[in-house]
Amino acid sequence: MTIKDIKEILGAKLILGEDWIDREVHTACGADMMSDVLAFMKDQSVLLTGLCNLQVIRTAEMMDVVCIVFVRGKMPDEAMIQMAKEREIALISTGHRMFSACGMLYEKGLRGGASYR
Repeated sequence: MTIKDIKEILGAKLILGEDWIDREVHTACGADMMSDVLAFMKDQSVLLTGLCNLQVIRTAEMMDVVCIVFVRGKMPDEAMIQMAKEREIALISTGHRMFSACGMLYEKGLRGGASYR
């Protein structure tokens, strides 16, 4: 699945990342707790979150996230957009709630990272 596919599936708005829209995404994680992101994300992932702060971008960079999807219509501020641009992380916003957005991507074949045990 690509970032473009995710955008289309979610009926989302691409905020940043036109140049990276064809990047492959292998797994997804829906979380508002960045500690969960650190524990369960894998490389070339998409992060779905309702948080809008710089820590989301910093965490995404550490975990090699290629795309962040902001749910519930959340929009990043200019500082977040600039930081994501410097790190080449695509940003998308969807009006769907996290549960629905994750379900839509799962239904189309995108799976999560490591399981909790």
